Amino acid sequence: MIVDLPDTTTAKISKALVRIREESGAVALGRVLTLIISSTLGQEEEAIAAANDASREHPMRVIVVSTEHVDAVNSSGTPRVDAEIRVGGDAGASEVILLRVYGDAASDPESLVTGLLLPDAPVVAWWPGAAPAVPADSPLGRIAYRRITDASAQPDPQGALQHLRSSYRPGDTDFAWTRLTLWRTQLAAVLDQPPYEPVIAIQVTGAADSPSTTLLAAWLHLQLEVPVNCELTRGTHTNGMHGVNLTRAGGVISLEREQTGVATLIQPGQPVQDLALRRRSLRDCLADELRRLDPDDLYGEVITRGLPLLENVVNSQTGASA
Repeated sequence: MIVDLPDTTTAKISKALVRIREESGAVALGRVLTLIISSTLGQEEEAIAAANDASREHPMRVIVVSTEHVDAVNSSGTPRVDAEIRVGGDAGASEVILLRVYGDAASDPESLVTGLLLPDAPVVAWWPGAAPAVPADSPLGRIAYRRITDASAQPDPQGALQHLRSSYRPGDTDFAWTRLTLWRTQLAAVLDQPPYEPVIAIQVTGAADSPSTTLLAAWLHLQLEVPVNCELTRGTHTNGMHGVNLTRAGGVISLEREQTGVATLIQPGQPVQDLALRRRSLRDCLADELRRLDPDDLYGEVITRGLPLLENVVNSQTGASA
């Protein structure tokens, strides 16, 4: 069910939510958190779809604050909020409140959402597109337990990663890190098998627009304390991570993804294996991040301590534009 509330206020939206619950039996009981999505007008549906899918694992209230582009001009010049409430089959296991905000009404997004938050439930803020300069200091970030950004969605993904390093606060995370879960799990499993020889050299390759490649190199350098050769290439037929080579005295362990969704694992003295290693969807990443509401300390260490150690290596391979 979808209920439209043109030119409305937070108080009217709250009353409409109460009326919907009374008339249709939809309730907020069992909602475990409030997810706030900050988007731009016309670009919110993909994020809403991901939130609806993730809500089947994490029942929640989703509040979408969709505003005009920074350089957009409101033709009427009049501040206005148009709301849309989605429940039932149109909202997965969540209830979605979509706020389309125009003009000066977007100047204080915190006041727009405060009256719509679930009482006594944690708040997570997500910027699927452009993120604020310092997420933790932004109006929505100040009220959130966790703050999710996506460096790969920025015009300069590698530059965005370096900016996230300088603006990091406990509670921040980025989907460039979340997309590495399967890679990190597979590499850890390989190194947990005999022979337990130390790694003496590491090579990580990926697309130039893949911040995940840089984060994986930083993680490996930090965890194994081994020099890392990180190569970011342009014009390749695949995006994201390409592969990892771990050199030990007994040979090279190679995990390469040359085609979408399938990686090849080569280990000395063992048969070649094909592994399912797909690029994680927005739904997968969001559901993963919502499983924990405490700060991701490992991500914090990688982005604040690992990246500075890796910076010269990355620049030497790709130039300043990487």
